[in-house]
Amino acid sequence: MAETVADLKETPLAALHRELGARMVPFAGYAMPVQYPTGIIAEHKHVRSAAGLFDVSHMGQAFVRGPDHATAAAALEALTPGDLTGLAPGRIRYTLLLSGDGGIIDDLMVTRSSAAENDGTLMLVVNAARKEYDFSHLQRHLTAPVVLHLGEERALLALQGPAAAAVLARHVPAAANLGFMTARGGLSFDGIDCHMSRSGYTGEDGFEISMPADKAEAIARALLAEPEVLPIGLGARDSLRLEAGLCLYGHDIDMETSPVEADLGFAIARRRREEGGFPGAARILDELIDGPPRKRVGLLPEGKSPVREGAAIFDEAGGEIGKVTSGGFGATIGRPIAMGYVAAPFAGIGTRVGIELRGSRVPAEVAALPFVPHRYFRKSG
Repeated sequence: MAETVADLKETPLAALHRELGARMVPFAGYAMPVQYPTGIIAEHKHVRSAAGLFDVSHMGQAFVRGPDHATAAAALEALTPGDLTGLAPGRIRYTLLLSGDGGIIDDLMVTRSSAAENDGTLMLVVNAARKEYDFSHLQRHLTAPVVLHLGEERALLALQGPAAAAVLARHVPAAANLGFMTARGGLSFDGIDCHMSRSGYTGEDGFEISMPADKAEAIARALLAEPEVLPIGLGARDSLRLEAGLCLYGHDIDMETSPVEADLGFAIARRRREEGGFPGAARILDELIDGPPRKRVGLLPEGKSPVREGAAIFDEAGGEIGKVTSGGFGATIGRPIAMGYVAAPFAGIGTRVGIELRGSRVPAEVAALPFVPHRYFRKSG
């Protein structure tokens, strides 16, 4: 049954989105802004050149808590292939919840608190469409003294783009000291207590700001008052992450996908590769050695028309070799782009393929990811 407006949840910024002229659409059970009056392409380009503000309060925030870091991290590590016990204070790890057969339940960010008094706490941010499943999975597998606390009273904003650091420093001077994949709690945004991290889903430098839900509008309005900042909807969020070669759960990764197929092998820590013992290790470790049967690749279709999710991919002899999982227009590079999975022998950069498009086949080429270079801020020294 299709979702209706009455069925949808709203984030604390729903009224502000409508005030700003957003077109609201159903997404992961929420009414979310897909675009504002400037349009998706303008929003996309603005993030690449200045700074864009995203409402990501629909995502799931939670905390895994134990008596100390070693205990909490070991409990969560048992469900992922990441090295969480070795995570330093104030650092963030991208990792994966895995099923017993090596499929991806979800991808998520895990942060170790920078404060000694909170050192038994790991902060999680999971995908909106998976948070109920994820939290149920975690609650089934975590056992005392480790517990899961849901952060339902919190909102989450993302400020992304080359001007993001300068803008945020006007309100939180300490934010400029964060490096990529680091975080810090107890920061004050114009007197509002916040937790901030520096990562992002656009390929640009950027920050995530977690705060009490009732303070989200004040922070959003303060940031939107800055001349470099525009509100950005889900449409540009999707095109930006596609240019950056980043996966969207339910499209590019799912319960059938292994981390190796998805080119997410970096999330499998060296120690975990040596020790094994994580969910799906038999399949995943075999694929690391022998290679997976299929691989996620970038695709550059010829012409001006984007190819779409679900489109079949063919080899030059006309045999079907895969499917497109994400497709659209790359506004930064001015051409259609896509990602998909192809049989491993056809995954080499430069391989010529055909992609189904409105009853015909458009020529395309397997391309390196990302389509646009990442510009994350990495501190020297």
